[in-house]
Amino acid sequence: MANIKNTLEHSIDFIEYFKHLKDPRQIGKSTYRLDEILLLVLCAVLSGADDWVAIALYGEEKQEFLQNFRPFANGTPSHDQLGNVFSAIDPEQFQQCFVNWVTALQNAIKGVVALDGKVLRRSFDKAGKKGAINMVSAWCSEQNLVLAQTAVDKKSNEITAIPKRLDLLTIKGAIITIDAMGCQRDIARKIIEKEADYIFSMKGNQGNMHKDIKRFFKKQKKVKSKNITMRCHKKNESSHGRKEVRKITVCSDVEWLQKRHDWPGLKSIIMIEYSSRTPQGETRRETRYYISSLDKEAEFMAGAIRDHWGVENGLHWVMDMLFRDDECRIRKGNAPANFTTIKHVASNLLRLAKGKISMRQKRHKAAWSEDYLLELITN
Repeated sequence: MANIKNTLEHSIDFIEYFKHLKDPRQIGKSTYRLDEILLLVLCAVLSGADDWVAIALYGEEKQEFLQNFRPFANGTPSHDQLGNVFSAIDPEQFQQCFVNWVTALQNAIKGVVALDGKVLRRSFDKAGKKGAINMVSAWCSEQNLVLAQTAVDKKSNEITAIPKRLDLLTIKGAIITIDAMGCQRDIARKIIEKEADYIFSMKGNQGNMHKDIKRFFKKQKKVKSKNITMRCHKKNESSHGRKEVRKITVCSDVEWLQKRHDWPGLKSIIMIEYSSRTPQGETRRETRYYISSLDKEAEFMAGAIRDHWGVENGLHWVMDMLFRDDECRIRKGNAPANFTTIKHVASNLLRLAKGKISMRQKRHKAAWSEDYLLELITN
């Protein structure tokens, strides 16, 4: 192992950004320091642990390694103690520390930032009469990092959660993409005020505005866009025998729409026509509509929208398959939200680590090699 003996309080950026986090326990009655607990949980998660029992066992086996960074004078906590502490930590404070840490990792947010929700399926607490938590995350596709997240109890609360996440982030120059649930005037106004742009998916929740956009594009098809400027881009793809065609049409003649609906910063409306054919000959067609504060070429808009859906593979799939989100039974108090934040810290550290091996293999390597784990936590 690397020569780090006798280096108590060794600098670990993650811990430094969480040092102002308020300890929810009574002063003088805590056996284990809060920074010790956070370090233990992070190292255990990086090494493959996905619940309190596994993390507590990791602490017992890796105490000597952990003591290179913090005293751990009283050893490491039990799984019950870990659960109690994480249940009591204020998730908003915890999230603010996370955002401060992520902000320090990068110079500026670039490109598309996708805001999207994911339900933690097993986070429901029947005994506590608490439903499953929906985590709304901000995902930067260009930098491949989780920027922020917040927990809400119901899908409808994404509307109130999104502005809170935007308040935490410096998004000047970025493109914020949100699905139809977040297509709200107040959210659009917030993005414009922060000197960023947006692309929102449109569905029936916007009622007459959605209908007006659908009618407009339908009419323009019939008259072949006479007297209206339409910019189009078409892309054909083939994969595993499936053939896909995407056609995007962008129109920036939106004064008529603004007069009817007065939408903050609106500069263009978008239609994407999607069709696919399976090897068995089955055909699927779908048309989606978007609004945007951008006035760009169709190919650019297509790329930004495609980047938004990267959150599914880049974040949600990784959290399910690598960190076993859908199997996680942590559900007491604030623990589900706070533990998800720790997993996002681990995810970001694994993404930042050099090397061409997969994130799953990086977790294996962190479990097997203390030198590699040291590289991850001192990145």
